[in-house]
Formats: sequence, structure tokens, C-alpha cells
Amino acid sequence: AHPLAADRFKPLLHPSRYETLPRSMQACRAHPLAAAARVQHLFARAAAAQRPLSSVIPSPHATIEARDDREKLAIGVFDNLWERYRGRVSYVRDYEKIVAREGATFFNDHIALRSIATEDSGFGISSVSRVFQALGYDAAECYNFRDKHLSALYFQHPNPRFPKLFISELKSWELPPAAREILANTTKKISGAGATDALLADLHQAQNLSYSEKAATIQLAVACLHDLPWEVPNEQDMRTLNEVTQYGAWVLAHGHNVNHFTALINSHGVASLDTIDKTSDALSAGGVPMKGAIEGAEGANLRQTATEAVVIGVPMKGEGGKVHEVQWPYAYFELAQRDPFRGKDGKEERYEGFMSTQATNLFEMTRAK
Repeated sequence: AHPLAADRFKPLLHPSRYETLPRSMQACRAHPLAAAARVQHLFARAAAAQRPLSSVIPSPHATIEARDDREKLAIGVFDNLWERYRGRVSYVRDYEKIVAREGATFFNDHIALRSIATEDSGFGISSVSRVFQALGYDAAECYNFRDKHLSALYFQHPNPRFPKLFISELKSWELPPAAREILANTTKKISGAGATDALLADLHQAQNLSYSEKAATIQLAVACLHDLPWEVPNEQDMRTLNEVTQYGAWVLAHGHNVNHFTALINSHGVASLDTIDKTSDALSAGGVPMKGAIEGAEGANLRQTATEAVVIGVPMKGEGGKVHEVQWPYAYFELAQRDPFRGKDGKEERYEGFMSTQATNLFEMTRAK
């Protein structure tokens, strides 16, 4: 893991040291106090997110051997995203206890993120993928979910040990006028800066950054995904939109936060957890509410299931624009089994992509009831 406590970087936070920030913060040169405060806020928030919860097993990215500075930066981003997600999704800690008890190994198969595509080119899959593309990821396959007005891209990294990315988007132009209006009114006022060209350059050219610059760049990259990019949504709008597209309501509530991490069953390495059925049963026996059925028949190249989504407090506007907290589904923890098969040449292969029929049912795990 890569915990980034604020007190390790106090020299960076002093206003007189703003010139040591990466290029992605140089826009604040005229306002060094603001720059220092921004980085201090990011470090403090990261430290607070990680402090309360210790893990009984190593990070799911602990076994990745980084080959260069950019890969180290990517691992730092993943570990920060993981700790934030893990702190919210209690079922992950139940899974960790089972893995520790059985002597198994946890490896992250893929990470899923969501977005909304509009007429604005700054929205949609590209608004999320740019951070990861700067870190070396490339698009591998595309998928369409016509009944849900969604499309998705699967991204992979040249290093096969890195997790896959499944990034989807809602095609807003396919929705009824009232739903489109809710999306447009909520997203028209952007509160977050997103990934700037300078940040993307720092991620791509990590070898040019100092240790403290790398730490700041990781926090800025995580903030692009973790911070809500638009204003707090209206509760009544959310409930109306949820009836048309629960996916769209989810993105308005959570922005580009991680939707789920995924345990690869094949990495467990112990007989007691060597199938998705056994692992799902173990979680159920531990009191974790699971999806009703496993996606994919026994013997299929890919089988998936998940916990139910945790419900967390989300800020929304009520009458008079007053902000209050509303309970709304957030994220679930997924399981994936990818069994090897014999290819046409007789060599053993493993399917690394995704199946639309399985994903379409998993999308529904975050529907607000």
C-alpha cells in the first residue's frame, strides 16, 4: 500500500515551497497559499480516509512489480482509490477476513467506473479514461447495452499484472426530454477542474517528477475521480431520474467514483475458495448479502457475481435548495472467475474481456429502491 500522510510532506505544504509542485499545480503560482492549501487538503483527506481501517491481508495490488516510475504512480493511484472504496464498502472487510482465514491471496481483476456522455466532449468515458491512458492504459474492446442506453470500453495495461478497467457511459441523448433536462441542469455547473493537460503530462512523464511531486500528482489524479464534478443534485430530480435510468441517478450522486473492485477467484490459490460458488457461499455464510444468481454457467470462460451495494449518505438539495443527506446505493464488491481453456492452436488461454449479458444484470445492483 502507499499511504500518503500529510505530515510526510510538510515541506511541500509551506507556501514558500509552491514552486516545487508539479506542473499540474503551476496554475496556482500566482496564489501560492491557495496551492498549498489545496495540496494540504488532498493529503489530509487521503490520510483520514486510510487511518481508521487496517487490513488483515495485503493490498490487492501489492504483488504488482512496477517496471518504471509511471507504473509506480499508477499503483499509487489504485491503492488510494482502493482505500477510499474499502472504507465505504464494509463487505470488502468481510471478504478480507475470509481470505485471511483460508490462507488465500487477493488479486484485483478489474475496476469499474461510470460516466455520463452529453453533447459536451468533456463528459463521458474520455472524462474518466484520460487519467488511466496517461498512465499507460489502452482501449481493448467496446460493448453496447442498448436497453440501458449504455456503452462501455474495456482498457488494459501492457503490464498483465495491472487490473483491467471497465469504463461505461450513459448516452443521454437517448433518454426522454425530462430526464435529459435533469442531467443537463445538474451537470451544467462544473465544480471540479477535472484532469488538466498539465496533470496528464505529469502522469505520463512520471520519471521527471521528484518524490514529493509524485505524491501530489497521485492525490490530484485521485481527486479527479473522487470529487463530485458538478453541483450537488436535487433529491426530487434524483428520484424522478432513478425511475428512468438508475445508472444516470447513480452518476449524478457519486460522480466518477469507483463503482466496484473485483476479486479474481483464480488467484485465491486454496481449494476452499477455488470457485466462485464456494467464495459466494462463504460470504453469504458470513452474513454478506449476495446477488441472487451467478452470471455465467458453470464451465463458462467468465463467471461473475457480487455483493449487494452498500447504501451511504449522499448530499442532495431539498426544498429551498437546502442541502441534506439522503441514503443512496453506492458500490458493491464483485467476484470474477476466469478459467483457462484450450485455444485453436491447442495452447492454454484465458478470456480477459467481459460479456455484455452478464454486465447488464450487474449494472442493476445499484438501483435505488
